[in-house]
Amino acid sequence: MNPSDLGLPVDVPSTALFTDQYEFTMLQAALRAGTAHRRSVFEVFTRRLPEGRRYGVVAGTGRVLDAVENFRFDEGVLAFLREQEIVDAATLDWLASYRFRGDVWGYPEGEAYFPGSPILRVEGTFAECVLLETVILSILNHDSAIAAAASRMSTAAGGRRLIEMGARRTHELAAVAASRAAYVGGFDSTSDLAAGFRYGIPTVGTSAHAFTLLHDSERDAFRAQVDSLGRSTTLLVDTYDVAEAVRTAVEIAGPELGAVRIDSGDLLLVAHRVRQQLDELGARNTQITVTSDLDEYAIASLAAAPVDAYGVGTQLVTGSGHPTCSMVYKLVARARSTEPDAPLEPVAKKSLGAKTSVGGRKWAARRRDADGVAEAEVLGTGPVPDRLAADQLLVELVRGGQVVAREPLDVPRDRHRAALAALPLSATQLSRGEPVLPTEYA
Repeated sequence: MNPSDLGLPVDVPSTALFTDQYEFTMLQAALRAGTAHRRSVFEVFTRRLPEGRRYGVVAGTGRVLDAVENFRFDEGVLAFLREQEIVDAATLDWLASYRFRGDVWGYPEGEAYFPGSPILRVEGTFAECVLLETVILSILNHDSAIAAAASRMSTAAGGRRLIEMGARRTHELAAVAASRAAYVGGFDSTSDLAAGFRYGIPTVGTSAHAFTLLHDSERDAFRAQVDSLGRSTTLLVDTYDVAEAVRTAVEIAGPELGAVRIDSGDLLLVAHRVRQQLDELGARNTQITVTSDLDEYAIASLAAAPVDAYGVGTQLVTGSGHPTCSMVYKLVARARSTEPDAPLEPVAKKSLGAKTSVGGRKWAARRRDADGVAEAEVLGTGPVPDRLAADQLLVELVRGGQVVAREPLDVPRDRHRAALAALPLSATQLSRGEPVLPTEYA
C-alpha cells in the first residue's frame, strides 16, 4: 500500500497501527507461551506533574473511546504485518478477528488528576489490552497537556474570551485534537475549521496582514472587509500605524464596529491607547482582541488592560512548555492462569530511582473537607472505605467492549470548571509549586 493513497482525513479508518512494534512481538510470544489470555489489568498514570504545575487535566477520553472502537485489522493492515514479517502466521490469524471485549474505567474527561491517579484502567485479556498501549498514551499525553495549558490560560484570562489559533504551529491532525482539548480546558472558540466540523466547536476568523497588504491602502482593505462581512467584523489595526488604523476603521464601520485586533507591540500599552481612542471616537462597544505569542503569563500580565479576547496559538498547542504529561500504561494485576475465575495477583515493576510503580487494581477518591474543598487524592486496592464511597473518581467507560459513556463536548468542559472550583484556591496560582493535593494510599 502506498501511504500517499491514504490522504489526510480528519478521522482515520483504523487505529490498529498507531502501535509500537513491541506490542505485537509481546503478543506473539505470549500467544505461543499460552499466557496471552490471562485476565489482566493495565492502568494509565503519571508519576509526577510537569515542573511547577499544581494539577493535571484529563482530556482525550472521548478520542480514546473512538480509537478503541476503531482498533481493527483489515486486510491491508494484515498484509503490511505479513509482508514486513512483524508477526507470525498464527498471530496474524488471531489479529484478523481482534475486537476489544474488555472493560475500561477512568477519570471522566475534564476532571483534574494528580501523581499516581489511575486516570484509565483497562481490563481484559493480556492480548487484547497490551495492543492498546501506544494509541491510548498518544491521545491522553497530548490532549491532557493541551487541556492543562488551556486551563491555566483560562484562569489567567479571568472570564475574557479565549480563541485557539494554533493550527499552523502543529501537525494538521494534531491541530484538530488540540482544538478539542483546548475547548475542554476552557477556550471558547477555534480558528480551525476541521475542529469545528469534527467536534462542533465554535469557529472564528476574519483577516490577516496579507489582506491589508493586498490592497492599495489600509482604507481600501477595511472597506472591502466591512462591505463583505458587515460592521460587526474584527479589523486588524497594526499593519502600519495603529492610531491611524483605528481612526480609519471607525470612519468606515462607524461606532458599530465589532472589534479591532492588535497583533504586535507592547500589548498592555497599545491596548490602553486603543481603548481610549475608540471611546473618544464614539465606538465604546467596539471590543479589543490581542494576539502575538501569548501564554498564561502574558495573559495574566494583561489583566489590567482593556482587553476583551485573547487569541493563542503556539504556546497552547505545545502545552505551554510541557507538550506531554509523561503518562505511562502499566500492568498492575494479572490472573494466575487463563481460567476465567482465576484470582488476580498484583504485579509491579521494582526499580532503582523514580520508576517504581504500585501494583494492584486501584480505586481512587478525592477526600474533601467540611466545606467541600478537596484536600487529598486517596488511592487504594482493597475495599473502598465507607467514608470515601461517595467521592470515587473512576467511572465506567467501556463494558464488554461496548462504549457506554459518550457525551457531548460541553459536558467535560463544564465538568472541568466544576473540578477546578472544588480544588484549593492555590491550584489557580501560576507561580511554581507542588501539586495542590497530596496523593495518599489507603
